[in-house]
Amino acid sequence: MSHLLIIDLPGGNDVDLLSCAIQRGDRFTFLTSDMSIYRRDPRVWSWVEKAHHLVESPSFDAAVLDPMVKALHQRDAFDALLCLIDIRLIEAARLAQALGLPFLNPSSVALLRDKFSVRSQLQSKGLEQAPFALAMSNQELQEAVKLMGLPVIIKPSDGYGSQNIFLLENEWDLEEYISPLHDMLPLMSDYGLGVVSNDRMLVERFIRGPVLGCDVFTLNGEHQLLGVHEKQYFDEPSFAIRGGCFNPNVGQYQALERTLFAWLDAVDFDFGASHIELVCTDEGYQLIEINARLVGAKLSRLMSYSLGYNVLSSLIDLHLGKRMRPLVHPLSAKDTRVHSHFINHPTPQFSVSRWITADEKSVGLLNRVIQPKLPIPGVKSVEILKKRGDWIRPPMENADRIGFIMTTAINKLDAEMSAEQYLSLCTCVAMSPPDSSAPKPTHNSTGSGTSSPMAQIATATFGSTLMTTAKWPETETSTPPSISISASASVPKKHNETV
Repeated sequence: MSHLLIIDLPGGNDVDLLSCAIQRGDRFTFLTSDMSIYRRDPRVWSWVEKAHHLVESPSFDAAVLDPMVKALHQRDAFDALLCLIDIRLIEAARLAQALGLPFLNPSSVALLRDKFSVRSQLQSKGLEQAPFALAMSNQELQEAVKLMGLPVIIKPSDGYGSQNIFLLENEWDLEEYISPLHDMLPLMSDYGLGVVSNDRMLVERFIRGPVLGCDVFTLNGEHQLLGVHEKQYFDEPSFAIRGGCFNPNVGQYQALERTLFAWLDAVDFDFGASHIELVCTDEGYQLIEINARLVGAKLSRLMSYSLGYNVLSSLIDLHLGKRMRPLVHPLSAKDTRVHSHFINHPTPQFSVSRWITADEKSVGLLNRVIQPKLPIPGVKSVEILKKRGDWIRPPMENADRIGFIMTTAINKLDAEMSAEQYLSLCTCVAMSPPDSSAPKPTHNSTGSGTSSPMAQIATATFGSTLMTTAKWPETETSTPPSISISASASVPKKHNETV
């Protein structure tokens, strides 16, 4: 039984890593700056409270946090540290180094948390990049766009979760009465957990083309591509991700691997998981960004359905210093407890995801989502992430997505057809008329809105899914109860590109 130190949860609600640790028989300590974020959602808290230790430190500064974690490590040693949330990766790397635990080196983590610095590093290594520039004032933004020419995309250099990303495509976008270039800064975006953007803005050429997301494991500088996500977007003006298809790597991506691994080597990526976004063009692959963590939005589950084993368990093994699993690997009887939920085929399959969203008739407070009564072949997982009373609208940002469905099949078309069929048979039920006095939360808000009494209910059938949460195998452990430790005017389109 290993003891894992886990820092926060992706999206504040993705408990798959905790579930996986429990299924493996591992103990875990949960570290956050704000435990109330997780307590407010009973579905999330039911997993978090299974921690052997609950550690809350409002400050993640080294002088405050490190002595506390080191003291706990001396009493009950950690075997691995895992962090899947971008805004805590720098602190996670620092802690791992202080505790002597495997993790990506702090210098590379710091580099990868700044998109402009990554572009500059790759260019300095002779790896061609699309035109890019750094802007730290509105004047510098205007100058960079004028020099580069349209189309361009502007995003926070330290951003994540597809927040505050603007696409300028034509001269209309530069008209004074709609252009964001005159008052974009200071942006001061709240990323959550007390983290605020540093207002370094990356301006770069916008390139159209198919977008791929590639997940790679690295051990001692040796890289392994697990597979490729083909991303599908909603129709413009939305750039939110509608879903995708995960294609397992069975040796067909050698040319892509050479590009990915060259990028990783250039930023000295020596350990852990990475999720790399890129655009396919006639001239080759163009980088969008390198994330020093596994894919988000619960898509590690999609990968697991495709590969036939729990990818998060393999990530834990990686952080425990174990050798990387071969791409196609027969499971032993001992593996069944951890991977049984994903063992349904002898060879890798295609897995498809589709996101649930509201249409233009379903703006307001979410009431419920009705599921089809008949089973659909290939459906593996359906989950609603928003709660009753949360504000919903058509998808302009990834945060507008309501939930997801995941399917698998031997061929891609069958998996896609199953997902589309399921979505077409679902109905979203919204409260109507919308309560105009109710607050309309931003994409940064973590709580749900309050629902008012409704005189009538409006229904709208659209690409949606069911109001249920996937049931995961759960293994009770004999660990002692948890303990707590504390330390004291319209604008141009926003462009969402990553998860």
